[in-house]
Amino acid sequence: MRKFLAEFVGTFFLVLTVGIAVVKMSALAPLAIGGVLTVMVYAAGHVSGAHFNPAVTLAALVRGAISRADAAGYVAAQTVAGVLAALAAGWITHPAAVSTLTLSGRAIGVALLAESLFTFALAYVVLNVATSRDHPNNSFYGLAIGGTVMAGAVTVGGISGGVFNPAVAVGGAVLGLFAWSSIWVYLVAALIGGTAAGAVFLALNPADRPDAKRDVTVNDPALARP
Repeated sequence: MRKFLAEFVGTFFLVLTVGIAVVKMSALAPLAIGGVLTVMVYAAGHVSGAHFNPAVTLAALVRGAISRADAAGYVAAQTVAGVLAALAAGWITHPAAVSTLTLSGRAIGVALLAESLFTFALAYVVLNVATSRDHPNNSFYGLAIGGTVMAGAVTVGGISGGVFNPAVAVGGAVLGLFAWSSIWVYLVAALIGGTAAGAVFLALNPADRPDAKRDVTVNDPALARP
């Protein structure tokens, strides 16, 4: 339960920050979003692995760093947190009108590609800096993860919305930032990006495969942070 609560808290503040910053059209929204993700990753990394994103949890599942039961609990906690954070953001900002992003025509393919690529980048970075046996007890994992999201938001935020996270997509739809008819694009992108990241990580790091022989104990810090 500690892990699920940690995922809830981190995802809540991530989606809350996204909602308020975007509704208020802050020019520093990418910095705020990357910043809050960074500090929340450092805050909860030792408890749950600080996924805060169903796509990252999927990548961790493919990589073999989390069980199916825990993955289901993580996704449930992240989704509920996203919805509640969106409701809180709406209450705080009380927007008279929200500009809703609706994807159609060529924009669907463009957004799907952009979201898939940067979701892959995010999940790939998480697996490498937070689950690799080559980086036990490193101090840079939070900065790397937050920096990836910030870079993605700056690069394709104006194209696809810069979501890279189904919990953010659902929360954004509740808040009115994304059309419900377009949500499937973000979910498919998460499926593609998360699965690909897990597969590529295993291909490049054979020693980290679940069935690989290990010369470490079960208390190895590299295995404690999925």
